[in-house]
Amino acid sequence: MFQTFDSTASPAQGPARLAALRRAMQSAGIQGFVIPRSDVHQGEYVAARDERLQWLTGFTGSAGFCIALMDKAGVFIDGRYRTQVKGQVDLAHFTPVPWPEVKPGEWLRQNMGSGVVGFDPWLHTADEIAKIEAALNGTGIDLRPMANLVDTIWPDQPDAPTGRAFAHPVEFAGETSASKRARLAQSLRQDGQTAAVITLPDSLCWLLNLRGSDVPRNPILHGFAILHDTGAVTLFAEAGKFDAATLASLGDDVLLKPTGDFGAALRALGGTVRIDKGTAPLAISQILAAARISFAWGDDPCRLPKACKNAAEIEGMRQAHLRDGAAMVEFLCWLDELAPKGGLTEISAVQALEGFRRATNALHDISFDTISGAGPNGAIMHYRVTEDSNRALGKNELFLVDSGAQYLDGTTDITRTVAIGDPGDTARRCYTRVLQGTIAISRARWPRGLSGRDLDPLARAALWAAGQDFDHGTGHGVGAFLSVHEGPQRLSRINEVPFEEGMILSNEPGYYREGEFGIRLENLIVVEKAPHLQGGDTRDQLGFETLTFVPFDTRLVITDELAKADRDWLNAYHAQTLAKLAPRLSAKALAWAKTACAAI
Repeated sequence: MFQTFDSTASPAQGPARLAALRRAMQSAGIQGFVIPRSDVHQGEYVAARDERLQWLTGFTGSAGFCIALMDKAGVFIDGRYRTQVKGQVDLAHFTPVPWPEVKPGEWLRQNMGSGVVGFDPWLHTADEIAKIEAALNGTGIDLRPMANLVDTIWPDQPDAPTGRAFAHPVEFAGETSASKRARLAQSLRQDGQTAAVITLPDSLCWLLNLRGSDVPRNPILHGFAILHDTGAVTLFAEAGKFDAATLASLGDDVLLKPTGDFGAALRALGGTVRIDKGTAPLAISQILAAARISFAWGDDPCRLPKACKNAAEIEGMRQAHLRDGAAMVEFLCWLDELAPKGGLTEISAVQALEGFRRATNALHDISFDTISGAGPNGAIMHYRVTEDSNRALGKNELFLVDSGAQYLDGTTDITRTVAIGDPGDTARRCYTRVLQGTIAISRARWPRGLSGRDLDPLARAALWAAGQDFDHGTGHGVGAFLSVHEGPQRLSRINEVPFEEGMILSNEPGYYREGEFGIRLENLIVVEKAPHLQGGDTRDQLGFETLTFVPFDTRLVITDELAKADRDWLNAYHAQTLAKLAPRLSAKALAWAKTACAAI
């Protein structure tokens, strides 16, 4: 099994660790310290060594941070984690803070008269620190870069990961590394820049057609890179991660050096160096500034090209989703047969689903720990089941399962919410509204130039009309055999990156009623040029192709509340699902799918 169910943190450990941190703060002569949930690469998914926030507080979410003062400690969490955090931190010692509604600078002004707040400049971006400093201007509160105090009090901190690197074949990548490097180097020359510093692992892996195993669930390699305006790259990673074949795949224009040489290499650069203010650690610009090396803020040159998938990557994602869709149907058939009889648990469901994916003989890993939430646990948006929290799948309730897989040709992420017995009319009405949002995004077409902020309301309109909403974005970018969460594109009210052909996103509206149930429905979609419509203008418009094909639970749909166009879309989707998956299904699953995909 890839997924385990042990409890990785406990609220009981937090107070003593917080006390130790405060003693370290006192010794350092500071009155506060910031503990982010990030590593030196600013990735969302981090190695065990970098789980400082979890170790200190008990909070296991994938985003957030803590600001520890001498008399209080705020744990900043977004809307996805406001239920989860209450059960994971000691509320007598840690105070949940709604973020980004309450920003760190504002909180410090309200809770700290004056003094020094320390932070590790390798774990924060320049943009992040600049915003906090601006908010603290004139307050008497200063930020001080310093060594990480949590590392000094964590006695059994794990070692840095040493996972192997391996080449990503061009048949899946769709373009050679040399071609990518030449394209990006040309853009540097056009901007009058001699080099770009690359700190995001998924950017590094995309650029060099590499994959790695330094972080569970995400096939990424930890390292840094400097892309020169010649197209050559200096890669900073540990040589022990590379075998001879992988080293040879890099070619003569990629020089591998130890991670410890990164600082000296930065100080030796000339000309103007590009750094991404929003993703690179502040420490990098500090090193360049101290060495009097000119640098310019600019986007990571890999992010947008990586987000716009080429034909080979899109075809790989299609094939991965058909394979994964068949595994999901086998699982849903199994679930529909056994759940009403009782005896299943959230853990047994996770184990069964992973088994169906393993049966494809193509599973590299799961793409994140499966969210398997029965009844009220479904309302915890990023719930991770453990032996301690494991709940039986009860009768007459909803069951939410959000899962995904990593295959060599693509990454999947799918959520379905299903009925076990009769969950009641309230659940059905809410499910129908969420489905309306899913369909609205799927059917959308729009003029080129619009972004996630513009489309996000389509997913919420039916919920808003009923006085309801959900506290997470409608969708995130997805990599191709890379991170299941990737930028810069998102379906979100705060995202302003225009959509372009080839961008892959999730489409996942939801609704959550704390203590009762959760509903989320998720497909992956890819941006494509929209076909011309008879009678329409000759406008340049975009739309979405759906990649995920797995039935929705029509037992939860109130058909009369769907517009005819929505019913037509749902029936066409189910007809496609059955046609695409039928050759891949067992006889039992095929019979189940014919019923599940029946027109309504």
